[in-house]
Amino acid sequence: MSEALYVRFQSTVRSPRGHFPGVFALANGLAREGRLSEEQYRFLRAGNDWYDSNYPNPSDTDPSVYDPAVNPGAVAWFRVTAVELIGRVDGYLALLAEHRVECERVESSEPGTIVYEDAYQVVVTPPRDNRSNIGPTTDTLDNSRAPQG
Repeated sequence: MSEALYVRFQSTVRSPRGHFPGVFALANGLAREGRLSEEQYRFLRAGNDWYDSNYPNPSDTDPSVYDPAVNPGAVAWFRVTAVELIGRVDGYLALLAEHRVECERVESSEPGTIVYEDAYQVVVTPPRDNRSNIGPTTDTLDNSRAPQG
């Protein structure tokens, strides 16, 4: 297998639409459901604001990038070189673990057809024969407890 170029943090369970929601969708879903404490909500809001101000939102560049009619199953992957952005995911993983929401780290050299890219991330549609949006898994996080260290 070739060296992974991309990394994604996603649910281990498919959504009703058939895909695996990413770490941000999972955390924001907890907030929408009113399941976060005040402190957790402040963390999430600050984290989301940081990401919004420090890397491009693909939907701002191309509003149709996540449109299921245009790009079925489209999902975002970090480039492995986006070290600072990936490193800040740990807080989200801890938040999900506190709510017993499983999330896994998936790495791939070819996650699908690239429909958007910038210096930090790509948005891909999975191969036609595999709309599951999951690439080769090299590391699965046990999110039953908060990460150590």
